[in-house]
Amino acid sequence: MNKLSVSQISTLRWDLEADVHAYYERGFNGIGLYRPKVEDFGIERTAELLAERSMTATSLSWAGGFTGSDGRSFEESVSDGIAAVLQAAELGAETVIILAGGKNNHIKTHLHRVLCQALRRIAAVASEHGVKVALEPFHPGCGDEWSFVNDLDATLDIIDRVDNPSLGLVFDTYHQGMDDEVIRAFADYAPYINLVQLGDGRHSPNGEMNRCLLGEGRIPLMELMDLLVRHSYQGAVEVELIGEDIEHIGYDEVLDHTRQFLSQTLPLRC
Repeated sequence: MNKLSVSQISTLRWDLEADVHAYYERGFNGIGLYRPKVEDFGIERTAELLAERSMTATSLSWAGGFTGSDGRSFEESVSDGIAAVLQAAELGAETVIILAGGKNNHIKTHLHRVLCQALRRIAAVASEHGVKVALEPFHPGCGDEWSFVNDLDATLDIIDRVDNPSLGLVFDTYHQGMDDEVIRAFADYAPYINLVQLGDGRHSPNGEMNRCLLGEGRIPLMELMDLLVRHSYQGAVEVELIGEDIEHIGYDEVLDHTRQFLSQTLPLRC
């Protein structure tokens, strides 16, 4: 059975202790950690709490922004990425999620060069500490300010250039799952998946991320999960839910629905 996990971004207004309790009570054995919550609670206390619950940190979000689009210098962003890897090692987190950063008026060749330079340095540290690094492509309809890397082919190109086995990708069904070509070419992407994030949506991303409850959107989640099993994916399956379509729903209801959906679908696929 793959580890079933929930990203803390799904319950953004709760604190870390409330997140851990709620996920654990619903049978999730993993948690996708959000760095601001971890830093508020304390890294040592977080590690102790997860150990008490026998809960695995499936990811740590996020590091990156190497293009200067968030106001930091390149060196500041790389240093923060390395710090995230060291935090992940201390927390026992399996994967650090990386966002490339927005275009920030740079040309394509410069963007790729800067990102590869950053990832080589961060992945080298990750290799030393047994942590995986996962570059996440964002759909261009909702993520230009977060990442100039928008699709899986561009992500594989970056991974190939960096050439470090610790570096892979985040396969987020919300960002990539509506593209029929992704399903047709899934065998090309599967070996590089370090983390799967489950999200659903009623329409293609346009503006802010707007995920809906799992199974209530257009993304073929069951088909994608079948593909993961067929290609022997052994990593975590991490749910990330955020957006206008679920803002009016209480977190407890969101988690209950998520647990029910996964209970009905994953036993046949994991």
